[in-house]
Amino acid sequence: MRTPDATRPAGRRLPALALVTAGLAAAFVALGILLLQSAGAGPSVVAPATADGPPDAGASASPTGAPAPGSTRPAADDGPRPTGVPVVAATLPPVVRQPAPVRLELPALDVDMPVTPVGVDDDGTVGIPESGKVAGWYRYGAVPGSDAGTAVVTSHVDTVADGLGEFARLVDARPGDAVRVLDETGAAHEYTVATVERIAKTDVPLDQVFDRDGPPRLVLVTCGGRWDASIGHYADNVIVTAVP
Repeated sequence: MRTPDATRPAGRRLPALALVTAGLAAAFVALGILLLQSAGAGPSVVAPATADGPPDAGASASPTGAPAPGSTRPAADDGPRPTGVPVVAATLPPVVRQPAPVRLELPALDVDMPVTPVGVDDDGTVGIPESGKVAGWYRYGAVPGSDAGTAVVTSHVDTVADGLGEFARLVDARPGDAVRVLDETGAAHEYTVATVERIAKTDVPLDQVFDRDGPPRLVLVTCGGRWDASIGHYADNVIVTAVP
């Protein structure tokens, strides 16, 4: 076994200490990033964290001070010493979950129906509740009552089990009609119908219907137009757009 060189200047051991300390700092920073990323994980509706980084993270972990005997490194006397290893603040930014809608009302059309969250089906289309008596809120879009983005609610125009659905009446909506959405806290979000359109399914502007960054809107979507037995679908979509 090789013995230590007794004549080697002690100051040359400092780089190894710096590497160890810097490694600890990197580990704590990585842990902080992991915590911040995982805090908002999951499919439920949450407001994104807007903080640019953890507050008061601390200074660099590089050691400073007087040079060891035999070292040529000058003493660091031109600034405050670091306070330690940077760590994430004890209190992370809160994750805010907005209340989901549970009921939809269009008094002029005598529509009053429950709302349930829906996602994306295996074929890439928006999920729709099986019953035409229930509406589905697209949970990856805006929430009714949000300050921005489109809240999309869908339902079948009809089903074999239930016959005509509640949204079969959407085609009779008129600009100025009131729309009310109740959320799970009991709060009511009021909208007014702005437009009623029947558009061929191949021409629906999906980027506009599912816009998450534009002005706040509520968009109600169902099927309409001619039934195409060869494909088992209606040819059009009826789209009602309402604004706060």
